[in-house]
Amino acid sequence: MKNMTYAKAVQEVEDILTGIEEEQTGIDELSRQVKRAAELLKFCKEKLQKTENSVREILDASKDNKDA
Repeated sequence: MKNMTYAKAVQEVEDILTGIEEEQTGIDELSRQVKRAAELLKFCKEKLQKTENSVREILDASKDNKDA
């Protein structure tokens, strides 16, 4: 997932879900699609956690500068 972005991952998950909901995904493909969706969701969760940590660091540094 080197070139994957959060937006692309979310879009792919939405596409997978749409295919499943509209019964466009055959039973033979279902397992692979669910596995891919799980990988994408893990990627998104990790991306969100990294972003949250980064924002916290910036806010903490900003707060420290105001207190000094």
